[in-house]
Amino acid sequence: MTVYRIKSKSRSWDGEAIGILILDAAYPCIPGNVGNATTFDFPVRYKEVKGSSIDLLLKERDPSLLEPFIQGAKELEAEGVRAITGACGFMALFQRQISAAVDVPVFMSSLLQVPFIWQTLKHDQKIGLISANASCLTQEHFISVGISKEIPLVIRGMEDQEEFRSSVLEEKGTLDSDKVEREVTEVATKMVADEPAVAAIVLECSDLPPYARAVQLATGRPVFDFITMIRHVQSALVPRVYDGYM
Repeated sequence: MTVYRIKSKSRSWDGEAIGILILDAAYPCIPGNVGNATTFDFPVRYKEVKGSSIDLLLKERDPSLLEPFIQGAKELEAEGVRAITGACGFMALFQRQISAAVDVPVFMSSLLQVPFIWQTLKHDQKIGLISANASCLTQEHFISVGISKEIPLVIRGMEDQEEFRSSVLEEKGTLDSDKVEREVTEVATKMVADEPAVAAIVLECSDLPPYARAVQLATGRPVFDFITMIRHVQSALVPRVYDGYM
């Protein structure tokens, strides 16, 4: 007989290994988006960071956001999650500080995968990075997640794509998924046409995983995103029980 023991007298639920810090924003989070729980085949727990708007994080890199992010992470930890991630690649800005503030693993940005991917490539190959807004990415973001200057990146942004910009960055309230798929696929195919040395693609933005398959089919490159990262960590936290025969 298996005997279980409570972990907290103030919590009457368990089983959510992954906690997700999300922005205080309003746009459709479709299946495949980090902000849609049906994206995952395991339970997740969300925590909205009040006041953390897209502009404050992306354009202004407002340092006052750090404290509410840390508070949200501490709340998720108290609520029983085993690891904490984010729902915007630009949360890389706070990776080290949030990690230092809690006692569970923290992986705030899809960009954390870049150093790993680089180790899998040939010396003359590059990593393509598609961002929600490439103009807002800085060396500070890269340094925070361990991306050194020697890693060859080809960066493209979605900020000039009409449907993505208006739906996500400007929060118009609706999202035409077919249009966004065409936009991100066009950005990706042009990127690899311009830079054939791009051998793998990372989708920085948590709104882009629904289109990872389309990008992969259009470019022939492996595509990494928030979901590949979250699944990887979850599989380490809750290892699969194998059964079968031989």
